[in-house]
Amino acid sequence: MKRPLEGVRVLTIEHFGAGPYATLLMAELGAEVIKIESPSLGGDASRPTGPFLLGEHDSQYFQTFSRGKKSAAVELKTLQGREDFERLVASAEAVVNNLRGDQPVKLGLTFAALKAFNPAIVCGHLSAYGRGNSREGWPGYDYPMQAECGLMSLTGEPDGPPTRMGVSIIDFMSGATFAFGVVSGILSARATGEGCDVDVSLFDVALHQLSYPAIWAMNAGHVTERLPNGAHPSLAPVQRVKTADGYGQLMCMTQRFWEELCVLAGRADLAADPRFADLAARRANLPALTQAMDSLFATRTNADWTALLAGRVPFGPVNSLTEALDNPFVAEVAMRDVVDHPDVPEGLRMLAAPVKIDGERMPGKRSPKLGEHTDELLG
Repeated sequence: MKRPLEGVRVLTIEHFGAGPYATLLMAELGAEVIKIESPSLGGDASRPTGPFLLGEHDSQYFQTFSRGKKSAAVELKTLQGREDFERLVASAEAVVNNLRGDQPVKLGLTFAALKAFNPAIVCGHLSAYGRGNSREGWPGYDYPMQAECGLMSLTGEPDGPPTRMGVSIIDFMSGATFAFGVVSGILSARATGEGCDVDVSLFDVALHQLSYPAIWAMNAGHVTERLPNGAHPSLAPVQRVKTADGYGQLMCMTQRFWEELCVLAGRADLAADPRFADLAARRANLPALTQAMDSLFATRTNADWTALLAGRVPFGPVNSLTEALDNPFVAEVAMRDVVDHPDVPEGLRMLAAPVKIDGERMPGKRSPKLGEHTDELLG
């Protein structure tokens, strides 16, 4: 299989989630991603993250974000380590990091510091708050970004406390944004022969995720608030519903979906009710609509509703983690795979790459052991 980023060499100094997620996407698409790891520090700080360890300097957490990459044991702060690093820079197209914003200059990871070894090098910096501002030296992580940038205020029930999202979604959104920015820089460098610095911060990306509620607030003075059942601020019924055996998520984003729901459910009375005649009416009568939806959906199980509405009205059961992974559709689209691992004889079960090329998913490969490819890369 020819993968789109084959032939692209990326050096990365990375830890934990956001940066490794960015380079994971690049590696899945064929880039040669080389983790520059300090053996004296134990390499990527996420290597020993428990509770599920896999031999020395390895864990299931680490395997999640670094599969398909290589590892070179290099002490950047030593003379020999710096020379080895600069040799690799000469053969790379990008050097990326997700360190604090004040570290790239100190460690010589900027375009200004590296262009002498490779004038086309793209230097990517993914930090908590960005560079060149009053917070550049601050450490930062996903959850505080969800809090400060207003996302937690939009999540949860109106009578409950602000709630964070269940996974580090800002790390992953920042990683995806960063990967796009770095690859864009590489395309420009290939065309012009001149590299650049690319900066992305968790703070900027988190704030950007406020999207249309931010536009409403800045232009109309409207403050979006949490609604019962996680209802959409302007479309209805777009909300969580109570079914006979759990919960589901209904998404009648258009009038056609609403009318189709009433037909499939055999509830012409709902379609004829003037309180629910159109979007504006349904939005104005949201409490009554919510009561009607919960009464309706309580008559069938999640499986029944999924079968009844399939392909006609957007609906999804609220699954547990194991239910989500065991969903037959996951197997149908091959979103799980097994990779070889020296400490897991039966193979390590993982999620597959979310991108297909010519209808095929990229084959998975485990994350590297600390310094596994040093001799291959440096001789």
